[in-house]
Amino acid sequence: MKHARSIAAYLKRGGVIAYPTESCYGLGCDPHNRRAVRRILKLKQRPQRKGLILIASNYHQVESFIQPLTAAEQLRLQQDGAQAVTYLMPAKPSCPRWLRGEHASLAVRLTAHPFAQQLCRSAGSALVSTSANRSGMRAAKTYAECLRMFGKSVWVLRGRVGKRKRPSTIKAWAGDRIVRS
Repeated sequence: MKHARSIAAYLKRGGVIAYPTESCYGLGCDPHNRRAVRRILKLKQRPQRKGLILIASNYHQVESFIQPLTAAEQLRLQQDGAQAVTYLMPAKPSCPRWLRGEHASLAVRLTAHPFAQQLCRSAGSALVSTSANRSGMRAAKTYAECLRMFGKSVWVLRGRVGKRKRPSTIKAWAGDRIVRS
């Protein structure tokens, strides 16, 4: 990935990026940086109480946020991530409220999208991932749309959005109940 070190440093400093995911462009930042998360919420005009999704390239990038998983559960998370399934998982008590909102769970997906995976690997961390749009509006699907929507307030990365027509499916971890299809 071009500029991988620069992107990682930018994220660590509290930067917000727009990048391609499975179905649309997403807005992302370092999940440990409260200021960056607040910037995303402000850009989207989204209330904190709703919570956000974390994407990661592997389980180890999210294990500090969620309750421990067995090896079999880690495999399930990885396999279902390849199908763009986001799980509402029991959060650790230490998981920041600015990520989980008013919930005891945290939305987590191990992404199989090559660009998003590489971003997480380059950052050495999970990333906040929420659709690149204002709340209630259609998500941006292209680099140009992101630039029009957010201007220079985010670093828009060039890349190709995946073939999915809809956002990730969201399921409850316990019981597999579908929350969003």
